[in-house]
Formats: sequence, C-alpha cells, structure tokens
Amino acid sequence: MNDLKIAAVCMKSGIGDIEANLDRIQSFVSRAAERGVHIICFPELSVSGYTLKEPHKIYPPSMSEEIIERVETLARASGLIILAGLIEVRKEGMPYITQIVAGPEGMLGLYRKTHLSPSEKEKFQAGQEIKVFQCRDIVFGVQLCYESHFPEISTLMALQGAQILFISHASPWGEPEEKMESWLRHLPSRAFDNALFVVACNQVGTTEEGYSFPGVSLVLHPAGRPIGSYHGPGEKMVEVVLVGKDLEEIRGHRMKYFVPNRRPELYKGLISSS
Repeated sequence: MNDLKIAAVCMKSGIGDIEANLDRIQSFVSRAAERGVHIICFPELSVSGYTLKEPHKIYPPSMSEEIIERVETLARASGLIILAGLIEVRKEGMPYITQIVAGPEGMLGLYRKTHLSPSEKEKFQAGQEIKVFQCRDIVFGVQLCYESHFPEISTLMALQGAQILFISHASPWGEPEEKMESWLRHLPSRAFDNALFVVACNQVGTTEEGYSFPGVSLVLHPAGRPIGSYHGPGEKMVEVVLVGKDLEEIRGHRMKYFVPNRRPELYKGLISSS
C-alpha cells in the first residue's frame, strides 16, 4: 500500500434532513479534496440521520436510490473515495443500515450492517455478507458501530486482504471522554491483532429524538497505537497520513504478524449454533 491520506469526520446529521446533510458532506469533501485527502469516512447513517422511530417511513425507496447516486456523483467529481451512511429503505421488507462506498471511478459497492444491536433488530434487517472493497492498490473493510465488538469480523476482513478498517458509528452514549476511553479498550486490538490501520468516527450532537452523540474520531496504527484522534462537542475532520511502509514492516515481521499463524481447524466451536 502506498502512503494514503485519510479523513475521519465527526458530523451532525439531522433525521430525514437529506439536503442539509448532503450539503454538509459536500462541504467536508471539498475541504478534504483541497487538502490532498484520498479517502473520507463519514459516520453511520450520516446522510439520513439516526432514528428508531419507523425508519422504514423516513422516505420512499426511490430516495435511497437517489442518495446513493448523489454520493457516487460527488465521489466522481471530487476524485475521493467517500464512505457515507443511510437508511436503505426497500420496496419490501425492513430497511438496512447501509454504508455507501464510492470512488473516483464510480460505485465500489454497499456495505449492509450484519450485526445489529438489540434495539436495531426490531427496526432493521441484517446484511448477509462480510466483504472488503478495493480501489487501485487499496483494500479496505467497512464496519458499522456495534459490529466493532465482534473480533471475527475484523479477522475475516484481514484474511480477505484488508489493509484498513473504516468503522463508522452512530453511538449515543456518554461524554466524548468516556466514548474515547471505550474505543481505546477494544479498537486497538482490532488493529494490533490483524496488523491493519483502523479509522473510526462518530456522529456528533443531539437529534430531534433526543439522541446525544459524543464527538469522537480515532485513527490507529497497525501496532495498535493512536496516530490521530479527536473528542469534543462539535464537528471535526481528523486528517492522518497512513504510511504504507509501516504496514509492510509489521506484516513482514514473523513475530508481529499473527494472522498467517492462525489454526482454523481448531476454531470449529466458533461456528456452532449453541
């Protein structure tokens, strides 16, 4: 992987306020493009806002399609890889919590949240595919909020070739300092155990439904140490250069790269139904 400049955005997203949210996203994208950023990551449900009150009625299915097209158009115009989230309303069935992944050449795909929190299971359906995305020499995975607590997802993405994990959150719990402390308990393990970069960001601010999101962004080195961070009450774009040589050195070290020495034949208990 070549050196890569990323941006992780803490952003306030109004529920159903699509135009204002897209305008805010475009503003961040424009600033990032001027500053030489290659990939910009927005929080979970950054375009639609986060709601558990009848999310299937937030807008018609055609609006989901329009949002995806508009993010793709913005990625083409800016020359950036953009990760942005929406409630993906379907013509049939419950909606998905989805992250759009678009690049300079167009759509790279959609990631639909596979592991829903207990409250989300009542309102959304779960995605059924854990996959990675590739643009040129960059391979990366996407996870959404609650999913970061399942180490198997990160390891599977590493086995699929991921060099970076982008973990977007809409997590309305605690003050910014508390949220940062929480992330520093588990996210460094995802980076260290799998020898990859981790980029995480959260929504920020209080919504119309009373959810209060602490502003937090965190970028982790493959050795598990922070190389960029923010916690506070307002919107913020954190920019960090991910150094490709750092990844190569760890993955080339026989004692620091653990993934090749796994013994999956011993892990059958992980896929038992009990």
